[in-house]
Amino acid sequence: MGVLGGMLGNASKVDPAQATAEFARLLGNGEVIHAAYQLVRDSFLFTNKRLILVDKQGITGKKVEYHSILYKSISHFAVETAGNFDLDAELKIWISGNMTPIQKQFGKGVDIYEVQAMLTHYVAM
Repeated sequence: MGVLGGMLGNASKVDPAQATAEFARLLGNGEVIHAAYQLVRDSFLFTNKRLILVDKQGITGKKVEYHSILYKSISHFAVETAGNFDLDAELKIWISGNMTPIQKQFGKGVDIYEVQAMLTHYVAM
């Protein structure tokens, strides 16, 4: 991912094996990372059991918040594909009991349809 893309908040895809090595301590018994995306310092991980948002805070990024979202708590989601002038795709996820969606921007190197298919698979379980 380019520096400009990261500064604009665009996510890029990360190899699941690399994400597993980095975040192994977060995973439960039998939990597997199927896809991972990274912003400048933050990450979000799609596992077979939940969505994990990793939020590095402060200037040094030593303080980290790990936010787990069970797929069954996702009430609905939306994807917006990239257009001619808007090169980013966007993912919005609504969590039960929360009116404001979680929003993530994806650069042109990420297949938003792949992300949608994965969410559809897990949310529909």
